[in-house]
Amino acid sequence: MPSTDRAEQSVPLARRTQGLSRSPIRRMFDLAQSMDGADLVHFEIGEPDFDTPAHIIDAATDALHDGATHYTSNAGLPPLRTAIAADLQADFDPTDEIVVTAGAMEALALTMLTVVDPGDEVLVPTPAWPNYTNQCEMVGATLRGVEMDAASGFDLDPAAIIEAMGPDTAAVIITNPSNPTGRVFDPAAVEAVVEAAAARDIYVIADEVYRDLTYDAPYREIAAETAHEAHVITVCSCSKTYAMTGWRVGWLAAAPAVIERAIMFHEGLVACAPAVSQHAALAALTGDRAPVEEMLAAFGRRREYVIDRIASLPMVTSPRPEGAFYAYLDFSDLQMDAETVATRLLEEHGVVTAPGTGFGRVAGEHVRISFATNREQIGRGFDRIEAFDTTFWFGFIDDVVIRITDSADQTVVDVRSKSRVGLSDVGKNAARIEAFLDALDGRLND
Repeated sequence: MPSTDRAEQSVPLARRTQGLSRSPIRRMFDLAQSMDGADLVHFEIGEPDFDTPAHIIDAATDALHDGATHYTSNAGLPPLRTAIAADLQADFDPTDEIVVTAGAMEALALTMLTVVDPGDEVLVPTPAWPNYTNQCEMVGATLRGVEMDAASGFDLDPAAIIEAMGPDTAAVIITNPSNPTGRVFDPAAVEAVVEAAAARDIYVIADEVYRDLTYDAPYREIAAETAHEAHVITVCSCSKTYAMTGWRVGWLAAAPAVIERAIMFHEGLVACAPAVSQHAALAALTGDRAPVEEMLAAFGRRREYVIDRIASLPMVTSPRPEGAFYAYLDFSDLQMDAETVATRLLEEHGVVTAPGTGFGRVAGEHVRISFATNREQIGRGFDRIEAFDTTFWFGFIDDVVIRITDSADQTVVDVRSKSRVGLSDVGKNAARIEAFLDALDGRLND
């Protein structure tokens, strides 16, 4: 047979494929995978390093031996839907307001297929999870990012979102807690968006897969805090809370009319979520909480450690992570874009991160790190980030050495006069500047 290179053959593809793009998270993951044998610290993937708790695995194994190897109903096992309804804070009827899905990603895809038409617009406050873009492309819609203010730590700005709503807006996606920033949005700000959306007959898609991972206060679900619950579509899963990313089981909770049509798309895509995964999810939601609480406590300790390490970096800042397991590092003082920062961290220091350029234009000098890995790895990773950051800090110090005077007070003023965005925060940086100058007495006297 003739030899042909399939990679070079021209084949017809649907026009919708032209707008698709790879997630920067997966792109960095693949680049790291190509570095065979390299000593890498992985901060790019948001996946718990814990294995699924034993009682969940045991329940799934028992279910397999009992014959759970067949289709379930399209909507999912009735006992699981009942358990999901009990777990949700809002009042959902398990018979016609919940469908079990193959992960939260399928729940989001079903939502897009059900409530978003070709030519519609979907709003999302940015920075935001990049996969929403492809899900909009899949249904012929446009994802429009509404930039949140970096100076506020990317707080939710309801006025900006409401102003962006127009006649083509079909939905607003709110990821809460936020991926990538780790922020937990003010309930009043969220409710303002829901009220405005409902008044315009726009859906709010509440992506709440990190709802159990909050550190400063208990989380309140969006649908439970509004009088406009018919306009809220809730998406959740077992992946993050129960360390079940590989089981691919999630759910969609919404008004009966939405669920009825979503199940029809669901039937055409996967028929039902895997039966064994549904039994595992049932054990997760109704079984022993002790292993889960241990995992959540470990994430809390890691969060505190990450906050401390970020605070010690001379030229890096970050919004305080309040939920999920991400920190969103601002490298703007280094005056290089996020792709360059992420690439140099990988190639020069062996730290794999996710560049902020994939999360929206507003995040062009940020990188996301996940602290879902173990404490030792987090420490190693921050040691390397510190080495990278300190290189630029010493360059900054060298830049101001020629301006040093005999006055200690004037020294600090001279240093500040050369400051960039991060160094303008006197409360954070003045003490650092003085400490560095004290430590560099010998260097400064040369």
